[in-house]
Amino acid sequence: MADMNAVLDAVKSKSTAVFGFSEGGSTAALFGATYPLRTTALVLWGTTPRITWDEDWQWGVTRAKGISQLKSLEAGNAREYFGLDLFAPSFADDPELENWWSRYGRQSASPAMYIALMKTNGATDVRHVLPTINVPTLVLHRKDDKVFDVRASHYLADKIPGARYVEFPGEDHWPWAGDAESPLAEIQQFLVGTKPKPQVDRFLTTVLFTDIVDSTATAGHLGDRDWSKLLDVHDNFSKDELRQFGGEWVKSTGDGILATFDGPGRAVICAKNIISRAREHGLQLRAGLHTGEAERRGDDVAGMAVHIAARVAAEAHANEILVTTTVRDLVAGSELRFEKRTTMPLKGVPGEWQLLTVSN
Repeated sequence: MADMNAVLDAVKSKSTAVFGFSEGGSTAALFGATYPLRTTALVLWGTTPRITWDEDWQWGVTRAKGISQLKSLEAGNAREYFGLDLFAPSFADDPELENWWSRYGRQSASPAMYIALMKTNGATDVRHVLPTINVPTLVLHRKDDKVFDVRASHYLADKIPGARYVEFPGEDHWPWAGDAESPLAEIQQFLVGTKPKPQVDRFLTTVLFTDIVDSTATAGHLGDRDWSKLLDVHDNFSKDELRQFGGEWVKSTGDGILATFDGPGRAVICAKNIISRAREHGLQLRAGLHTGEAERRGDDVAGMAVHIAARVAAEAHANEILVTTTVRDLVAGSELRFEKRTTMPLKGVPGEWQLLTVSN
């Protein structure tokens, strides 16, 4: 998303329609949810919110097939899983295009990079993001697509509020293969027609709460004047770290902070740095993170995501960062590591929640 924003800034684009194709659909969906003011519309073609199989995602790639794909790549045999007969059956008998496709694959990335990419794709899951998308969305899929099951797009259209779904005959995964005119006509009609305005007061964000451990005892030991000075120091270095990692200071909670981020990865690293800075001043902090939908209320933020993040922070130990599985899933492929800590109910929040601690 940071790359997308950089490109839009470079061409001085304030808002644009975003086209997400194949695994790029996950990034497009996340961008549209996080930046509704910058996204006039979403068009999702032949994509899926999750690639790998799970008990509640029966049409994903099984573990056995995923391992087989990785082994084929390691052996230098990409044709079995990445041939034209899979991605564009309409062109499967075109030797010139087959040569181009093979050359394109070899020049795009090394086998090791492809393997890393596949592992990242396999770990990505943005299903929980879909209900937070508040921009006009068009979902397109070919009925017999051999790469991603058409039911994945049915799911997308069902979960994204107000999404429009259009299905086309054919097997081609590439939108420009086979009958390209029909999808183009749908996209053109969708983008130039009258569209509802996005609800700009609601957006996807990563919420960070920090809290000073044993603050009451520390305040009593130091006295009001020294405690007040220490809180000022705490707020200042917290703001310094937020500026460095693109976080937005929302408010002080008295003995901690509430902040938001447009990306969970930077939020986790920022939390680690704030805790480290606090220890330099003799303070121990706990932190909680959750990514979800929030709403703006003046200079403040509210909503279930804020409530969940506060509950998660309350469960953290001294010098610990606790996150929900939502945060973990959205930083798949990064160097951040998590360990399962507990599964428990959170007060005022439906269901059981798995909490994970950020590994050092």
